[in-house]
Amino acid sequence: MDRRKVCILMVLWAMVHLSSPGQGLRALRRTTGGRRGSGLTGQDANGVPLRRSKRGWMWNQFFLLEEYTGTDKQYVGKLHSDSDRGDGSVKYVLTGEGAGTLFKIDEKSGDIHATKRLDREEKAFYILHAKAVNRFTNEALEGESEFIIKIHDINDNEPRFTKDPYMARVPEMSDIGTSVIQVTATDADDATYGNSAKVVYSILEGQPYFSVDPETGLIKTALPGMDREVKENYQVVIQAKDMAGQMGGLSGTTTVSITLSDVNDNPPRFTKTLYEFRVPESIEVGSAVGVIRAMDADIGQNAEMDYRIIGSDGPGMFEITTNRSTQEGVILLRKPLDYERKRQYSLRVQVENVHINPRFYSKGPFRDEATIKIIVEDVDEPPVFERASYVVEVKEDAPKNTAIGSVSASDPDDKNSLVRYTIDRRTDMDRVFNIHAGNGSVFILRELDREENAWHNITVIATEFTNPRQISRVPVYVRVLDVNDNAPTFATNYETFVCENAKANQVIQTVGATDPDAPLGGHRFFFNLAQEAAGKANFSVHDNKNNTASILTRRNSYSTLQKSVHHVPVVISDGEFPMQSSTNTLTIRVCTCDRKGNMKACNAEALTARAGLSTGALVAILLCVIILLMIVVLFAALRRQRKKEPLIISKEDVRDNVVSYNDEGGGEEDTQAFDIGTLRNPEAIEESKQRRDIVPEAFYPPIRRPVLPPTRDNNGDVRDFINQRLQDNDSDPTAPPYDSLATYAYEGNGSVAESLSSLESVTTESDQDYNYLSEWGPRFKKLADLYGGDDSDRDS
Repeated sequence: MDRRKVCILMVLWAMVHLSSPGQGLRALRRTTGGRRGSGLTGQDANGVPLRRSKRGWMWNQFFLLEEYTGTDKQYVGKLHSDSDRGDGSVKYVLTGEGAGTLFKIDEKSGDIHATKRLDREEKAFYILHAKAVNRFTNEALEGESEFIIKIHDINDNEPRFTKDPYMARVPEMSDIGTSVIQVTATDADDATYGNSAKVVYSILEGQPYFSVDPETGLIKTALPGMDREVKENYQVVIQAKDMAGQMGGLSGTTTVSITLSDVNDNPPRFTKTLYEFRVPESIEVGSAVGVIRAMDADIGQNAEMDYRIIGSDGPGMFEITTNRSTQEGVILLRKPLDYERKRQYSLRVQVENVHINPRFYSKGPFRDEATIKIIVEDVDEPPVFERASYVVEVKEDAPKNTAIGSVSASDPDDKNSLVRYTIDRRTDMDRVFNIHAGNGSVFILRELDREENAWHNITVIATEFTNPRQISRVPVYVRVLDVNDNAPTFATNYETFVCENAKANQVIQTVGATDPDAPLGGHRFFFNLAQEAAGKANFSVHDNKNNTASILTRRNSYSTLQKSVHHVPVVISDGEFPMQSSTNTLTIRVCTCDRKGNMKACNAEALTARAGLSTGALVAILLCVIILLMIVVLFAALRRQRKKEPLIISKEDVRDNVVSYNDEGGGEEDTQAFDIGTLRNPEAIEESKQRRDIVPEAFYPPIRRPVLPPTRDNNGDVRDFINQRLQDNDSDPTAPPYDSLATYAYEGNGSVAESLSSLESVTTESDQDYNYLSEWGPRFKKLADLYGGDDSDRDS
């Protein structure tokens, strides 16, 4: 039966029910109420007469099928009032939800129709209000009443799953009936009316591995021993059907993707029972010798493995670790290999799962074993010294070429090559030691001094004769033993003074001694006064027996006038063999002191000595002062030299420049400073004058050019003069590179009026007569005295 037939049956069922009493066109009941002109219709049980009363409205529900597909408007019901006489005076009014749009009423007959198709899933019922009014006066004939139009459901919605697809996981090897996931489908139809919304679940795909509960939708495993290593993913299709799964029900489907999660049900297994690796004997400790791997069908933490060595013919030579990212066993070297000592090793290795599931102990054991064979390959090795380092001792007074020790190295290879010995000269820059190339004997080339270097650290190199590239190094530490070859001296430079008012046997200084030697039993010094000073000494030396001595006065007073400085020779000797001694002079100044013995004043020599200004220091200070003065003089000379540099340094500066010389003349007495006649007379010979704005590089003599005779043109000689000067300047290498202005006061030759200048253009001043200057008044007196005197006066 299809959906259209179901709708027709529902419409027929609704028409039958709507035509039943109490629900049809007259869906109303009478209530008691007064009515004029009504007569008695009978009596009750008590004999009380009964009166006929007016009927009021008592509404029931109307029902309407959803999804109406007819061409006419769907009839809902009819409203009718007892006041309606059929004369058209009653008007029916409908208000509420959908009134006028979804539902329309005939104002005269009260018939209600639905204008559109209704969907119960959108709205299940509508609440409306009805009343009857007088059409002419619009007065209410009945009170307003409320009624409900309910939409009857039909099965027009299929079940829908909440997800599509579903994702689920279940452990492999699960028991039958293990819950996997629950699916849920909903139906929008009315669950309270019929079976339109009653859903039943079934499985369409995924059998026989899984099953589904028809009522709850819970999916469970249906087969035991499902192995992830055989098949990991399953696609299950679940159907949900309404109408309790009966014929004609609507259905929906969803897909459930089920993945079998891994469990540790597979033990690790080696792919081989014997592994073989070859390694050179020169491989470094800690390096990887080889890598092995056991296979495990499981994944993740279920495939994690641990490797360990359970047996070896070389204990402690190797170890194995697990690489957690690759689950490989890495064999590492823990001790150096030696081909000449052992050429092959055998290991027994075991692998085992880290995480074992007790459910699957029966499938064990979850471990495996294999044998590893490691073959050592021969490598040409460098010589090997007998020791890792050598320590030799030698006395510092040992003569040259004395052998102080030896080193020994041999070739560890089977060929046993000879070894040659040398010293790494980077460790013996002074060439103090040497070594015999054949037997490794070390000897000294120079005398040693323990006080200079107590230890010498050298490196000896051993090289194979057959393969010079194979070398080895070993440190040799040479300790220089002490010999008593240094005499003791004063521990410091003592500054001693004695007061003029000192008393006899007064201690004025305690002296100590030092010795660069280092005797085994420690130092023991002896102090005494030198024999040559014992008879006339003003001071005495007392040995304190603790490596110090006291200097004592031998008289009651001293005088700076008699002797301001005393020198006391002190002999210091050590107690070693051979005994060493030295005479040390103690300088004692005589000073003026107060009663308490505090120094008040000493002589100038003593003060200089106390200030530490020796003769050498004074000479050094004087030299510094002289050097400083020389630097100052040199600096001043350089500054003067810079003043002669060209005013215009850059050759690129071609702008017009004004050069100011700021040269002052010699005053009125300077009669030789400048001959003005040379400016007026072009025939005069100019003296060569160097330029002052540049440093002259070479001397160029002046160019003499003959003066051309005058022509008919009065300006010809002037033009020729200017051209000659222009050529002179163009050919002059000392001329500046920029434009310059040259002014010439040449008036030309052959003037009819001759020269207008008061000073004629002559070459010497002897041709001039300056006596007329005395007639010009007192303002020219000085000039008249200079130029107007007699020749005799001028010569004198």
